[in-house]
Amino acid sequence: MDDNLEDSPDSGDVAEIVPAEVRTRLERGTHSVLVDTRALEEVRRRFDDEQASALGRYLASAQSHNTLRAYRTDWCAFTAWCLAEGRHSLPADPVDVAVYLAAAADTVGHDDPAHWALSPSTLERKAAAIAAVHGAHGLASPTRSDVVRMTLRGIRRQRRARPNRKRPVLLHTLEALLAERPAPGHPTGAARRRDALLLLAGFAGALRRSELVALSFDDIAVDTDAKTGDPLLVVRLSATKTDQEARHAQQVALPRGRRSTTCPVCAFAEWADAVQAHRDGGAPGLRAFLDADPQARDDRAPSDPPAHRCHTYTGTDLADGTARPLFPPIDRHGRLAPRAITGRAVADLVKRYAERAGLDPRAFSGHSLRSGFATQAALGGAADREIMRQGRWTNPRTVHGYIRTANPLEDNAVTRLGL
Repeated sequence: MDDNLEDSPDSGDVAEIVPAEVRTRLERGTHSVLVDTRALEEVRRRFDDEQASALGRYLASAQSHNTLRAYRTDWCAFTAWCLAEGRHSLPADPVDVAVYLAAAADTVGHDDPAHWALSPSTLERKAAAIAAVHGAHGLASPTRSDVVRMTLRGIRRQRRARPNRKRPVLLHTLEALLAERPAPGHPTGAARRRDALLLLAGFAGALRRSELVALSFDDIAVDTDAKTGDPLLVVRLSATKTDQEARHAQQVALPRGRRSTTCPVCAFAEWADAVQAHRDGGAPGLRAFLDADPQARDDRAPSDPPAHRCHTYTGTDLADGTARPLFPPIDRHGRLAPRAITGRAVADLVKRYAERAGLDPRAFSGHSLRSGFATQAALGGAADREIMRQGRWTNPRTVHGYIRTANPLEDNAVTRLGL
């Protein structure tokens, strides 16, 4: 599945076509649409509540949170359409599903009638949601019929358009974004430090936005480069998009940067200091720490970067087993929330800094950090095997696409034509 689906705008468009009453019930519900509640009731009759609850909990965890959320929205949209048309949603007639998908394909955007509201990939996901719910209830999937498959094929053929890929954040773009961070000191200094680490970790680690928001201080360890003796960060990933069961214990290394302004280890040390001040002294402690920040009183030229922090940095006691989120929300008063930011917040952050830097925010997304790593690494001469290792890509074609974007003449016979 394409990483860009994470930043697809279609999910919002799908939610808009669901009636408000149905959408409210959807948001309040906690049960998975992929779990047959009637079957669980049968389990309760045969076993006890504790065993049935355990079964339901693990069944609900069979799919990722993002997949379940999308399937819930898609299923509610389909059932709302069936209700309006006087059709049965479960079990659904294959012709009804085909008509529903065709009608959805013809829907145009509310704000832009010249463009379709839903992409072919979103329509295929809607069909997958219908199939998943039927399968969970022991029913034959209507999407396997020829009329549904041919309808989807026809939609794909008519919509042969280039995918709307976002621009990658290259190194010079990253530096421009970092330059637009808020001022040091209270109350903006906390966001300044957090955002530096988020941008640098997302770029150097080729991290998806879902992976960024899932990180806690327990997942970060300070280590040493065996060749140079320089400090580095080892980031442990739990469940990822391509390893949803966390079977492979994936991790990425974030090395020391050449300059302190682009050094992930320095950024982590600066942010950890602020979080420790907040943990030990609350909001007043954080304010006092930020007000004492030397950068807030620094009168050096802006082009003169501060010295590295990471040379003698050995880590933080914030990795205490409490799963303290690495990237919490920060309000306008500089106060840290106890929870993690959302994936949407990561995308909004990238767009916000892009706009401040004079770039088109619509051209960037949360995925721009990950694609930027691959493209910049290719520009730097990295082999596809090296890029795949850091980015955890399993399909070489994905990486080759980034390499072609970075240098279309790489391994290209056109350079041998003698023109």
